[in-house]
Amino acid sequence: MRFEVWAPRADRMTLHCAGATSALERDPGRAGWWAGEAEAADGTRYGFAVDDGPVLPDPRSRRQPDGPDGTSAVVDQGRYAWRADWPGRPLPGAVLYELHVGTYTPEGTLDAAAERLDHLAELGVTHVELMPLCPFPGRHGWGYEGVSLWAVHEPYGGPEALKRFVDRAHERGLGVVLDVVHNHLGPSGNHLPAFGPYFTDTHQTPWGSAVNLDAPGSDEVRAYLVGSALAWLRDYRLDGLRLDAVHALRDTRAVHFLEELSAAVDGLAGDLGRPLFLIAESDLNDPRLITSREEGGLGLHAQWNDDFHHALHTALTGESQGYYADFAHIPPAALCKTLSSGFFHDGTWSSFRGRHHGRPLDRSRVSAQRLLGYSQTHDQIGNRAQGDRLSAALSPGLLACAAALTLTAPFTPMLFMGEEWGATTPWQFFTDHTDPELAEAVRRGRRREFAAHGWAEEDVPDPQDPATRDRSCLDWSEPGRAPHARLLDWYRELIALRRSQADLSDPDLAAVRVAHDPAARWIAVRRGDVRVAVNLGKDPAAVPLGIRRASVLAAWDPVEAPGPDGILTVPGESCVVLTQA
Repeated sequence: MRFEVWAPRADRMTLHCAGATSALERDPGRAGWWAGEAEAADGTRYGFAVDDGPVLPDPRSRRQPDGPDGTSAVVDQGRYAWRADWPGRPLPGAVLYELHVGTYTPEGTLDAAAERLDHLAELGVTHVELMPLCPFPGRHGWGYEGVSLWAVHEPYGGPEALKRFVDRAHERGLGVVLDVVHNHLGPSGNHLPAFGPYFTDTHQTPWGSAVNLDAPGSDEVRAYLVGSALAWLRDYRLDGLRLDAVHALRDTRAVHFLEELSAAVDGLAGDLGRPLFLIAESDLNDPRLITSREEGGLGLHAQWNDDFHHALHTALTGESQGYYADFAHIPPAALCKTLSSGFFHDGTWSSFRGRHHGRPLDRSRVSAQRLLGYSQTHDQIGNRAQGDRLSAALSPGLLACAAALTLTAPFTPMLFMGEEWGATTPWQFFTDHTDPELAEAVRRGRRREFAAHGWAEEDVPDPQDPATRDRSCLDWSEPGRAPHARLLDWYRELIALRRSQADLSDPDLAAVRVAHDPAARWIAVRRGDVRVAVNLGKDPAAVPLGIRRASVLAAWDPVEAPGPDGILTVPGESCVVLTQA
């Protein structure tokens, strides 16, 4: 087997493979690369030593059996016999479901999660979005401190388990999306700096030195990240990638890294003959991110839309702290703006940021399907002090209203695991750092962060306490009993309705019409012939729909169709979907 490694600053490179040691030679065709051959097969352990230093894992390791600090293991990608003949499933028309492998089941493995895929197929979602799978220290964590960007966390089951999960999902008609983190690595277990200039002090990020996308040596770093992305899509037959916090990718080059990545993914899609897509998490509110490369954009296929979440959350809960302050002046108005314009902040003043923010989205050119809409995500739950879901504060009726607004909106909807039945389990921030100093720093930092917002130290869960992770595991007895079963049926009904009513799949933002009454707390949305009426108040609301004949498609509580005056009476904390007759 041929082994290769990029180490441009090394004077000597040594391969340690299956107990034997051999010197690598410089590759005359590629500057900074070293190569050599050794006897190896699937599972063979190996590592590299830079200038006679310690044996380190391969930066492109496909498997880390003993975690980020252990030696690497060879993976024969051809060993797995794929069962599903999968043509792919594109993003337009999708309903995504965000899932954390470590807490989706008590076992916290990919195989255990695969056993629950029938639930998702019956729910009606089209894609499972897995939170990061790259190796990280310890057993349990969110995954955003991963290293070894080509490998699968061993406690989750390793590479073979991911292939089994993807295969089983595809057999049930479900696409699979993976959350990948390119904006930082580690810090624990990150050995990349020993090999080369993977990071640069030219830019700083919340995690320290930035990944090197534009300083000397950045050609190979960009190739490393692009190669990792393509490997996930190719070797594991994934359907798409979610890119974490792309606003933290500092890149001053003429061709931005994201443009290079999107071109490479589109090229791979052509080679494989199936659709592939990239979804960005971005705080920029910049439509150029999701504008095609041909039109001068970066060519990503979609992005998360936090503005919709913030407007909806504020309208539901009345919260106004932090970034919710920008949406809290007249919450229904903020929600109506996002439903019809995509972004709330489109060049407007942001009191949270102390400056104007965002850029207008051209509704005639940008499809609403390029924006993901959601009422809950891992971030918006887990980054609360106690990881409390909407179900901790809202009635079943208001949870139903959140579902109705999300699943009938023009955006591509996404759910967070357990929200479909109003899970009562929190989803808290948890870690399993093996470095005591890092563990204590994270613990102190978490408590200090929330103390500034008035939380008592003892009320902030200890991330390192195993009970914090255990509390965050879904309770699979809930979907079968009241009141959860009713909400689960409502989600299934809305997803089926989205699929059967063409107007609900129309991605034209300019065609969306919205109205609201801030005093009565009702919101009405028109999607072609479909009307959605939501009453967030406790008392019944008279909603003027402007149509005299309509039939009810779905209702949380029993309602009568509008009378001759076009007025629909919606019970308190309830919602209804109608179609013009």
